[in-house]
Amino acid sequence: MSPGPTVVQTQVVNYVLPIVASVVTSFRLYCRARRSLLWIDDAWAACAMLFNITLMICSALYLRGYVFHPRWAKVALYYTLSQCFYGVVWCSRLSILFTVVRLAYWGTQRRILICVAILFGVVWGILFAQVWWTCELNPSWKQLPRPQCPLGRDVAIAQIVTDVLGDIVLILAPFLIIYRATLTTAQRVRVICLFSTSAITTAVSLTHAYFVFTVGELKEALSAMFEASISLIVANLSVVVTFFLRMLADDETISRPIDSGSTTIEFGIVVEEP
Repeated sequence: MSPGPTVVQTQVVNYVLPIVASVVTSFRLYCRARRSLLWIDDAWAACAMLFNITLMICSALYLRGYVFHPRWAKVALYYTLSQCFYGVVWCSRLSILFTVVRLAYWGTQRRILICVAILFGVVWGILFAQVWWTCELNPSWKQLPRPQCPLGRDVAIAQIVTDVLGDIVLILAPFLIIYRATLTTAQRVRVICLFSTSAITTAVSLTHAYFVFTVGELKEALSAMFEASISLIVANLSVVVTFFLRMLADDETISRPIDSGSTTIEFGIVVEEP
């Protein structure tokens, strides 16, 4: 078995990945703001970025555990970074989901997607609570020099199930839009590929769950940092990639018929025409 990452290596990753993710998110928000297109999906992306920055700061302090002499402060720091991790991951998923919502037809499609969003929030709340009841049932970990709760099998299984199902929903949700839109083959493939990047998050989350289930320690912390930042970057890809594609070509407009008036969907926005 490999010795695993050192504290210094973990600190480097802790700074580099969140900074990259924050730059990508800031660029996404700039792209939307300059065209007056900010919406709920952008708000979720901004929340995910704030959670990720908080996670970076807490992780930096946690890795330098000797800074905090009171044990309660070390424990509070561990709980904060644990919950910020879930905040980044699930805010990123909600951002992707609401990107699909803004493209959906008013009516049944949107109602279904909003119900899924509520379900995502419930799952986030359950995972949030699970950390507390798991760690408080066996508080001996709080006596360690760098306190880290052994989350164990139940938390790992919960993460695997919710991550895989959540990402499957995000991959399949765009098909509600695509099958009724008038698209060229190239456009259809492009939309599917952009939203299918959620599979990247699934791969990273499975690695993190494995380390939660087995070794823990710095490997678990490092994989959590990867999952959080990759989740945020993936949530921004549909907007950022579309921005660059728009610079290269003018064929990114998706038109669809509706009962009254007309609607043009430009990937990432909805424009209502009288």
